[in-house]
Amino acid sequence: MADGEVIAVAADDQHRFSKKQTTEIRVLTGLGVEGDAHLGLTVKHRSRVAVDPSQPNLRQVHLIHAELFDELREKGFTVGPADLGENVTTRGLDLLALPRGAVLKLGTDVELEVTGLRNPCSQIDKFQPGLLKAVLDKRANGKIILRAGIMTVVLKGGIVRTGEAITVVLPPPPFFPLEWV
Repeated sequence: MADGEVIAVAADDQHRFSKKQTTEIRVLTGLGVEGDAHLGLTVKHRSRVAVDPSQPNLRQVHLIHAELFDELREKGFTVGPADLGENVTTRGLDLLALPRGAVLKLGTDVELEVTGLRNPCSQIDKFQPGLLKAVLDKRANGKIILRAGIMTVVLKGGIVRTGEAITVVLPPPPFFPLEWV
């Protein structure tokens, strides 16, 4: 039984904020999305490359839950699939509640391991002013909650298409909460 669904897929060979939506993407084992600027064994995000270009790429495939877009629309923002730079937009799956090491099976072939949370940067406010604050929350203890999706690495490659089911396989306990990567 599916835990969620892929409602959109996207890639972009340039380091732009938003990606280009398409009907399918090819995901390569250990690398990420074919033709995407973030493809590779080592980190490709510019700020992280500047610090240490030899870091492992724990951000090969970025996923965001469409429910976030619904919430943002209620706050007056216009945001849809691929706008925030994600490769896969999901529905029906609480991505942010997944533990580190959970495996997402997309369709029949692709397996992605959850590595952590996306840490949204100031570019999000250049896309739409005030959006950065809208994708962050605070717990009662003051700790910031990052809600701009999750990052994964590719365990098993293949094609991901819009409309495919997503199944979650949890790692053995204890479960570790997601932190930004």
